[in-house]
Amino acid sequence: QVQLVESGGGLVEPGGSLRLSCAASGFALGDYAIGWFRQAPGKEREGVSCITMRDGSSTYADSMKGRFTISRDNAKNTVYLQMNNLKTEDTAVYRCGLSIIPICGRGMNYWGKGTLVTVSS
Repeated sequence: QVQLVESGGGLVEPGGSLRLSCAASGFALGDYAIGWFRQAPGKEREGVSCITMRDGSSTYADSMKGRFTISRDNAKNTVYLQMNNLKTEDTAVYRCGLSIIPICGRGMNYWGKGTLVTVSS
């Protein structure tokens, strides 16, 4: 059973930074993709960024380009989301998902429980 555990959320002022982590564990994972998603209160879930573990190919939602950076540590089966210049509209629960098909844009097979990011002064 694959498990995903997010960490790194919290309260930050506008313009601040946070780094989220998504640690995957379970069966021999091989190559896979990890995506970050977020859901703000009263809004639908939206994709934030995605990365494939073997070659590091990544994608970003347009509104996050230039502010968010996704990276991975294959040895730790961990994906990071560095978020800079945070805005109040970035407030949401951030969840990571894992796709056993190592292509971004596919549906996720496994999900973490999420970590709350609150951007407020």
